[in-house]
Amino acid sequence: MIEDITFVYMAVIAVLAALATVLVRSPVRSALSLVVVVFHVAGLFAVMDAMFLAVIQVMVYAGAIIVLFLFTIMLLDLRHEAGEPYLHKNQLWLGIPLAILLLVEAGWIALNTEPLAEAARGAYDAAAIAELGGTGQALAEVLFNEYLLPFEIAGVLLLASSVGALLLARRPDEDKLPDAPDPVDDVTGPDDERAEGGAAIWPTR
Repeated sequence: MIEDITFVYMAVIAVLAALATVLVRSPVRSALSLVVVVFHVAGLFAVMDAMFLAVIQVMVYAGAIIVLFLFTIMLLDLRHEAGEPYLHKNQLWLGIPLAILLLVEAGWIALNTEPLAEAARGAYDAAAIAELGGTGQALAEVLFNEYLLPFEIAGVLLLASSVGALLLARRPDEDKLPDAPDPVDDVTGPDDERAEGGAAIWPTR
């Protein structure tokens, strides 16, 4: 009973926050509404005992992608000009029919989709996952045993792409940059030092 109430609460708040994400005018409030969506979707995963997906949802989306969105919003000039309409006519005429079509399509799929057959559920049913200790352990069991080589190959490809991006973004004349100035000269200045008896006279205030 409590799980059902929690699931309904998480689902309703996630839908309302998703609507606020696309309807509010402030980009910062839209991003914060998206944060609410991410956390409540993670709560839905937790209610369904998919703890691994819940943690990944928070770490990847709320911890990385939303932060990237906020940095982008802060770097861009997104101020609304005076007299400029918030929604243009082309957006309304195109957006409303597409939204209705999407709702009809989602409802049709939900009503006409047959339940998943037992043969398509794989070797790890609910009992097997519970015996292994949860979804995280079951995923690790498959990933690091049956799919270890593709996992390592994917890691090497990601590392190679990161190194290649750094090399492409690097300027060709970075190796010929002038030497860094002496920090002592930066503080005192070349004209403020006068050696007397081997000691430097510091400027007085």
